[in-house]
Amino acid sequence: MIKVDNQALVIFGASGDLTARKLIPALLHLHAAGHLPNHFFILGVGRSALNDSDFRKQVLWESPYLKPNLRDMDGKVVEEFAQLLFYQDLGGAYDVSYLKLKERLYALHGERETAGNTMYYFSTPPTLYETMARQLNEAALNSQENGWKRLIVEKPFGYSLETAKALNAGLQRYFSEEQIYRIDHYLGKETVQNVLVTRFANSIFEPLWNRNYIHHIEITNAEQVGVEKRGGYYDTSGALRDMFQNHLLQIVSLVAMEPPISDAPEDIRNEKVKALRSLRIMNDDETLHAHTIRAQYIPSVAQGTNIKGYREEEGVDPQSTTETYAAIKFFVDNWRWEGVPFYVRTAKRMPTKVTEVVIHFKTPHHQIFKDTGLGDRDNKLVIRIQPDEGILIKFGVKVPGQGFKVERANLDFYYKSLAQHHIMDAYERLLLDAMQGDATLYARADEVEAAWAFVDPILDYWATGKDVRMYGYAAGVWGPENADNLIEGNGQWRNPGPNLTDDPGYCVIC
Repeated sequence: MIKVDNQALVIFGASGDLTARKLIPALLHLHAAGHLPNHFFILGVGRSALNDSDFRKQVLWESPYLKPNLRDMDGKVVEEFAQLLFYQDLGGAYDVSYLKLKERLYALHGERETAGNTMYYFSTPPTLYETMARQLNEAALNSQENGWKRLIVEKPFGYSLETAKALNAGLQRYFSEEQIYRIDHYLGKETVQNVLVTRFANSIFEPLWNRNYIHHIEITNAEQVGVEKRGGYYDTSGALRDMFQNHLLQIVSLVAMEPPISDAPEDIRNEKVKALRSLRIMNDDETLHAHTIRAQYIPSVAQGTNIKGYREEEGVDPQSTTETYAAIKFFVDNWRWEGVPFYVRTAKRMPTKVTEVVIHFKTPHHQIFKDTGLGDRDNKLVIRIQPDEGILIKFGVKVPGQGFKVERANLDFYYKSLAQHHIMDAYERLLLDAMQGDATLYARADEVEAAWAFVDPILDYWATGKDVRMYGYAAGVWGPENADNLIEGNGQWRNPGPNLTDDPGYCVIC
């Protein structure tokens, strides 16, 4: 295992929901598993008037997110972790002098013998990032003369290409790019990382991963819930900004990238950027009209429950044209993927929660069994990211008996079968990687900007283009009726169920 340097983690926005819901549980699990360094502490920083004891109660002892964990964990382990938690009140604003913070941080570094190594985590709205980075600079808290300094920032990484560039420039004034870790929790999922292993560690897949053998690629991200209490935020964002620009294009880059020189972080990230820069940008209205679909969920009854339409949700404009469903068809302009369409969709209020990648292979050029009914059902490799994480291969087999009747068979693997291995939560994995200085699963500035360069023209067209339509779909179904029209020929989306091997067309009718 890679050695983890002694260090401190300073969380800005520590009294917010993300710290209690994700960061502290992840750090507690890392502590319980023995992954944290021997000399380590967590300093929460925020505008709330808390002391160390208050902070420990809020994020650990009385946290609603940790009740089951605290019941099952060794009390001594939890108490040890509690002693790693401290809090510094900034006094009501982030744009203030950080000299008091510096005094507290240096005192804790001395007590805990952490060699000055510090990781800052900005768990705040992005509008505060440059302000906090500037104040850290003015207090010389970004200096690496006394231990290394790293900075983790949460998405969204901008609202457009222009704002992403401004955000990157604002951070890079005070921290070098090598110090900045842009966290995307989707990349912390084991099954997302397994895309690389599936591709590059298996000779049964690597030679086939190109335009000669793959017909098209399909990626689905579906959520069963609506916008819940995020209506105000979501109405200024939408499905394309909220999921597609970051999470799903990260998955696309892993599927489409060329083999890296090695597994070194920068070698992998270099190839991801090249893949994103190879996306064919759609600029003309005709292409954008034919290759994009947006829609909103409308009122419905699902599983006996009345479900509000999107425009009826709290915080949403009753005349809103923000999409809760986005489906995009696009191409990657390089040798490997020339002519291979990629279909990516993301939506809320779907029949089930699921994220998966489906590789559709071409049918054999000479089909001697074409009269068996299997010819129009291609071989598939399904990489399930969530839930029921695993890999499924769909292929044809002979049905016992006379003749050559062919039927579809499944060959599947599930991560839960690796019972002897603890599968880290996404934030556990990503925090540990950052502590070790491994940026493989973090987005680089040019990576973020390449993704926005592809997305911006779509958003501009949806905002100002001619013949732009907003379709409706009943909450609880697989999107608008015309969604399958996006797929060439007689193709259709694979509509998966909650289980990896569920046949397409899954739905809930009662």
